[in-house]
Amino acid sequence: MAGSALKRLMAEYKQLTVNPPEGIIAGPVNEENFFEWEALITGPEGTCFEGGVFQTELKFPTDYPLNPPKMRFKTEMFHPNIYADGRVCISILHAPGDDPMGYESSAERWSPVQSVEKILLSVISMLAEPNDESGANVDASKMWRDDREKFYRIAGELVRKSLSL
Repeated sequence: MAGSALKRLMAEYKQLTVNPPEGIIAGPVNEENFFEWEALITGPEGTCFEGGVFQTELKFPTDYPLNPPKMRFKTEMFHPNIYADGRVCISILHAPGDDPMGYESSAERWSPVQSVEKILLSVISMLAEPNDESGANVDASKMWRDDREKFYRIAGELVRKSLSL
């Protein structure tokens, strides 16, 4: 299975280098191991993350694309859908099939038709439009709902910090 996963990851990497989406740079940490990637994501325009450059890592399972990678921000983030340790909580990265909690439909969850590019574009969308109903960071979710100005201030500080690294 790892052979087909490697072939798929190599093809996706080639596609990302030939036709990179705006605001994203991504690829393997080194060409000896295509199962660990890093990506730089720029904050979406018109949001409190605008102008920031955020470093992430993706770790792919050997049965990719049957199962999704794990994704984590290495840059400190304050966002309703990002855990304090940087792990990303977004439907597209949840295992395929029915949600045991009944919150997500199977169509929202991972499927083998997804790709690294679609994941990263979904994360940019998530930065722009947090889902405070399914908060990985309860404090950020509550602040997003109740005190948007304070949320913007904290996020803005982290954007500035991301640029000084």
